[in-house]
Amino acid sequence: MLSRTAFFSVLFLLLPPVSGFSADVVDRSVAVVNNDTITLSEVNEFGQPLFKKVADEIPADQQEAALQEVRQAVIDKLIEKKLLLQEAKKLGVQVSDQDVENAFQRIIASNKTTEEQFRKEIAEEGMSEKQYREGLREQIMSSKLVNHEVRTKVVIPETAIRDYYNTHYVAMAGDGEYYLLQIGCAWGTETKNGLPLLQEESKQKIEKAHALAMEGKDFKELAKEYSDLPSAADGGDLGHFRQDEMAPFIRDAVMNLKPGEISRIVENDNAYHFFKLVPPQQQSQAAAKEPFDEVKDQIREKLYQQTLEQRLKDWLISIREKAYIKIL
Repeated sequence: MLSRTAFFSVLFLLLPPVSGFSADVVDRSVAVVNNDTITLSEVNEFGQPLFKKVADEIPADQQEAALQEVRQAVIDKLIEKKLLLQEAKKLGVQVSDQDVENAFQRIIASNKTTEEQFRKEIAEEGMSEKQYREGLREQIMSSKLVNHEVRTKVVIPETAIRDYYNTHYVAMAGDGEYYLLQIGCAWGTETKNGLPLLQEESKQKIEKAHALAMEGKDFKELAKEYSDLPSAADGGDLGHFRQDEMAPFIRDAVMNLKPGEISRIVENDNAYHFFKLVPPQQQSQAAAKEPFDEVKDQIREKLYQQTLEQRLKDWLISIREKAYIKIL
């Protein structure tokens, strides 16, 4: 069977209309992006799995507000998609039929299936092979654009790797410093499974993780399982900070903690967070982590991904700021 990750990598680009929307409904524009428009049918297609999730999981009296929240998130993602495709066209980024065929065959091979079975599976999801291939083409084009404009410009110097090692593998918090672990659950942005959580789902998730942490479950393992933040990959390890280096919402949550204690849940922007103040004995254990040469490549990759994500975010913001965008 087609794996969820491989299938959604393309399925989320192009989806059948959500149940309950009639084919007879007159389509209309919901947003303008430079010279392109985003239509109601595009929103319904792209957001189908999220709308269904709201219908299936959210109480009836809360569905209207939840649907509005999801609809706005879907429109934002479609705006981003339009901007990427426009930028690719402007820069002459092209995707050949052979590029699409190669990607199509790689997906079939990675799922250990046959072309016939694969076509059957995408048909069961309401998609034709032509639609699936067009989704692949857009995805490849976006990837080539990001490689050209962002990825090739990211360089991680050796000094940055060494600084990260000294902070996270060796250095211990000194007087007046706080060594913190973090778990955060976000809403409205893509999570590990590729689909954004609603705010209520994020709240339920953070409350479950907090309860388990208060019961004494391993905080780092909980961070890897529950946290949606970049620090999750490192077990929620934020390193150490002085009070004046912390964001206000972090400082308010941790400044009265004793070593080993866990903070209350706090809300900031579009995420819920809580923290643990690492006790001195555990800091000593951290100082005895792996030798630099054994973790250097791992650190380089982590810093590369963090830098890439920030550069991509900044680049998308710059494109968006220069574009004409109007939500109707």
